[in-house]
Amino acid sequence: MIRVCSFGRALAGALPALALIACAPDTEGQHLSASRWSFALIDGQSPMSDAADMRFEKGEVRVLVGCNRMSGPWRISADRLVAGPLVQTEMACPAPAWDQEKAVGSLLASTPRIRVNEERMILQSSGHTAELIRVED
Repeated sequence: MIRVCSFGRALAGALPALALIACAPDTEGQHLSASRWSFALIDGQSPMSDAADMRFEKGEVRVLVGCNRMSGPWRISADRLVAGPLVQTEMACPAPAWDQEKAVGSLLASTPRIRVNEERMILQSSGHTAELIRVED
């Protein structure tokens, strides 16, 4: 015969509630799913390319800063954007665009803090910052 103490009963009663909390939807991630963002600033500077953007589609983030595209899986963990592993094309770029690509690549690799409201996203690490604006399709 197995005896369950009152603590065990209380814990057993709490498990369904804990399961619901653990499985609660990632509202930040849902907010980003199927969205497109245009880079407004990269380390305080305007992007060299008017096409510089970040897209969140079907569990994959796609980023274009200069000449090359980065892509890979993504998720939100607490207040951090976890992206990667990222793959990247390797085309030659003029120096300013290349520098911005490297900065954004480093930013994404660092699991940056993310703040999002309806129209603006800020990604920030100890070394780099990007500000993006939502693009309505």
